[in-house]
Amino acid sequence: MTEPTRVLFVCLGNICRSPAAEGVFRHLLAREGLEEHFEVDSAGTGGWHSGKPADARMRAAARQRGIDLTSRARQITLGDLTGFDHILTMDQDNLASVRALAQELGGRPGLARIEPLTAYGRRLRAEEVPDPYYGGPEGFEHVLDLLADACVGLLEHHRPG
Repeated sequence: MTEPTRVLFVCLGNICRSPAAEGVFRHLLAREGLEEHFEVDSAGTGGWHSGKPADARMRAAARQRGIDLTSRARQITLGDLTGFDHILTMDQDNLASVRALAQELGGRPGLARIEPLTAYGRRLRAEEVPDPYYGGPEGFEHVLDLLADACVGLLEHHRPG
């Protein structure tokens, strides 16, 4: 069996968008019977919420779709840049932060491919996944719609075999 594809989703605090992306992608993998082909995690560019579960509003919105968000917040590390194959960011600030972190490792071979998750969107076109933290319930639903669409595209692009 080949090595699993290692995917890390990254947002700012790792309590809304990236844990939701992780949960959506895991849900999709389970539905397709592909869990053993991927390692999936999420992290934030900041560590303010380390150890905390995803935002309760995001967990509730995901649960309405049959998706459990079980991860705990953590901050991205230098080791993640070599420990994952793909690092997928939610917005331009996250993208810039992760790329700046990668520069600390120089041109070392084996660094993760760093790109926006929205690049994999199929039906919905968006430059970024907006942060729903300060908005109402519709923001969490919109984020989940964007994530579901992009995660389907991500799986299509990296489907094994």
